[in-house]
Amino acid sequence: MKKLLKLIPLIRHYRKYVFLNVLCNSISILFSLVSITLLIPFLQLLFNQVSLQTVRPAWSFTAGSVSAWYQYYFSQLIVKEGKFHALLIISILVVCMFFLKNLSRYLALYLVAPMRNYVIRDLRNNLYNKVLILPLAYFTEQRKGDIISRISHDVLEVEWSVMNSLMILFRDPLAIMLFLAVLFLVNPLLTLITLVLLPLTGLLINYIGKMLNRYSRKGQDKLGMLVSMVEESIHGIKIIKAFNAFSYMRGGFTRLNGEYTRLMNKVFRRRDLSNPLTEFLAIMVMVALIWYGGRMVLQEGRGMHADVFLFYLAVFSQLIPPAKNLITAYYYIEKGLASLGRIEEVMEAEEVIVECDGAVSVKDLKECISYKDVGFSYGSKAVLEGINLDIRKGEVVALVGPSGAGKSSLVDLLPRFYDIRSGSLTIDGREIRELRIDPLRAMFGIVSQETMLFNDTIFNNIVFGKMHVQPDDVTKAAHTAYAHEFIMRTPSGYQTVIGDRGIRLSGGERQRLSLARALLRDPQVYILDEATSALDNESENLIQEALKKVLPGRTAIIIAHRISTIRLADTIVVLKDGRIVEKGSFENLSKGDTSFVKLFHQQLQ
Repeated sequence: MKKLLKLIPLIRHYRKYVFLNVLCNSISILFSLVSITLLIPFLQLLFNQVSLQTVRPAWSFTAGSVSAWYQYYFSQLIVKEGKFHALLIISILVVCMFFLKNLSRYLALYLVAPMRNYVIRDLRNNLYNKVLILPLAYFTEQRKGDIISRISHDVLEVEWSVMNSLMILFRDPLAIMLFLAVLFLVNPLLTLITLVLLPLTGLLINYIGKMLNRYSRKGQDKLGMLVSMVEESIHGIKIIKAFNAFSYMRGGFTRLNGEYTRLMNKVFRRRDLSNPLTEFLAIMVMVALIWYGGRMVLQEGRGMHADVFLFYLAVFSQLIPPAKNLITAYYYIEKGLASLGRIEEVMEAEEVIVECDGAVSVKDLKECISYKDVGFSYGSKAVLEGINLDIRKGEVVALVGPSGAGKSSLVDLLPRFYDIRSGSLTIDGREIRELRIDPLRAMFGIVSQETMLFNDTIFNNIVFGKMHVQPDDVTKAAHTAYAHEFIMRTPSGYQTVIGDRGIRLSGGERQRLSLARALLRDPQVYILDEATSALDNESENLIQEALKKVLPGRTAIIIAHRISTIRLADTIVVLKDGRIVEKGSFENLSKGDTSFVKLFHQQLQ
């Protein structure tokens, strides 16, 4: 239950709704108590058991005094207006009290609805913002589908299980305390018996609630795996069909879905036990009160009259619903806490890539990017060791080497997608960890091998991340990337929606849009990670011509295997097994028995 404290900062912003909810609930409870009190003279009058009290009683703050005054005014009404008129008045009063009670109850729910929805809105916003700032290493260890499940289903579970139950926690404890206070005033001994019996039932309920939390957590984890499998299946549907893996994927999904179903059966069976179990235990307590209280009424001199006992039972009957609601709320909260725990895991995930105190903004590359004895690893797996490399302003550097040599990892360190393990990485002599992250990343324009486009218009994909962009600038960037021609062939031109991941475009078209996005950004440093790998020969030649116009005077890092792209570089760096084995110009490395020559001979074979 301590996890509920995580919601307090969110609720605190909307405490006025909580105050108004408590106020309206208090009024509703008071009207409920008055309506119960009115039922007793109604029944007495109906069965002709009214004993008129014509003497004005003395006032004191006791239950007997209140009852005497109530009986006195009721007797005056009968004497002056008659029994039939008194019956009509009481009936109208009962209806009015119940109307006001339910009106107050509705107002309480009406006023607290914004708080509930705003808290969930803030929780979802905070969770999404956290996902955006988490380091890339986090997503290599987590399933995307499971993260999606936490943002969607787990937040929804918190809304329905926890927030609904919080409404009960705001309302029903107040009702229980008020009804218990009245019961103490009527008969302290019977009330003490009640307070002894009820906690015994709570022990059993607490045990079942803990089991519910445990099974709910396992169920949510299984659901995350299911969502992840669906996400992977949709993304890889072409491969599934190509390899006739339908039965394989269906078998895995069916097995996982069956495990989830069995877990949720246990969850629902324990949750649904709350109402019947609570009602049965409450009836047992009530029967015990009827037996013991009935003995007090039947035995003279025990200080308990039949009408008082009837009133006591009526008030106790009103104590049962809020007690049931609290127990049901406890079950739902235990179920929701499993989802809240999964959300908490994301919210408390370590933000490895953080700004140091006093970080400075750097917008321009003035001299040089320098790697000095840089080491980097993914977990325990070393990827780069002893990297020493200077990339001067205006220089085009090509990184070549076999797959897994560490080329992409080397450039991923520059925008601080990852942090180095050892050594020093500086920009103009300043350690990269001393720079503010947003301005640092704004220095780079990245075109990766795996193009990432969004289910939006072509225009919005090109201007992605930039505000107040002129259409002419977008058109110019598209022309430079040789994308304008195919864009104009689409149904709505730059306003054409390209589908999920740009599925409505070819691979080459997606790559050219990605290049146009980088060109529009006009960065200090271009990072081209296999930027032409998805292009046909004609498109590649056009891009090569575009790069020849763009790159002169610009700083660029190119990861490529094709000689036509590498020829654009001033310096070529050959990597193998995470180390730099050769470095020089294309002409120098092309001579002799170099690793560079062997690498390209292998590709030509």
